[in-house]
Amino acid sequence: MQVPGTSRGGAVQGAAVSQAALGERTGLERIFLEHQGRVFRAAFRITGNAQDAEDVLQTVFLRLARHGDDAPEVGNLSSYLYRAAINSALDLLRGRRERTGVPLEEAEGAPDGPLAAPDQAQEAGEIRRRLRQALAALPPRAAEMFVLRYFEGEANRDIARMLGISRVSVAVTLHRTRRHLQDQLGAWRRGRR
Repeated sequence: MQVPGTSRGGAVQGAAVSQAALGERTGLERIFLEHQGRVFRAAFRITGNAQDAEDVLQTVFLRLARHGDDAPEVGNLSSYLYRAAINSALDLLRGRRERTGVPLEEAEGAPDGPLAAPDQAQEAGEIRRRLRQALAALPPRAAEMFVLRYFEGEANRDIARMLGISRVSVAVTLHRTRRHLQDQLGAWRRGRR
């Protein structure tokens, strides 16, 4: 279903979220129906929690609805909403860490596969929890790039295009981020043995 004022790929004609797309209730509803799944999935991959992903989904679309005519300039509505979901999910994790100073969530403990042993499942849950904590501590741009590359499978060139930076900047940032996360998770694993 195509939203009035948008092209087939979700690019908003005139490079702005137009009144036709947002000013009327049906336009916003259509945008929501078309993009809610992708926004939710992006948030869930980061937060690991369905309720938090629902909160992010609501936040993203409430912000979009509030902007109306004052909506930011966007070239592709789908990419804009996707990035908003990633940033909102990371903000949620950062806020939780700063408010409480305790772990972001209880160890998940759900097996990764049907035959995963309980101790393996618990360790996998702990690694995911630690990774979320480490992502929340990263600079926002580095965390966003990491999520786009490794959670969502975007290519470096696509990330560069989305963020308006060079492919070299993406590659360097991802390399440094990987090394930082490996160091943090490696230190945690060494401390457990």
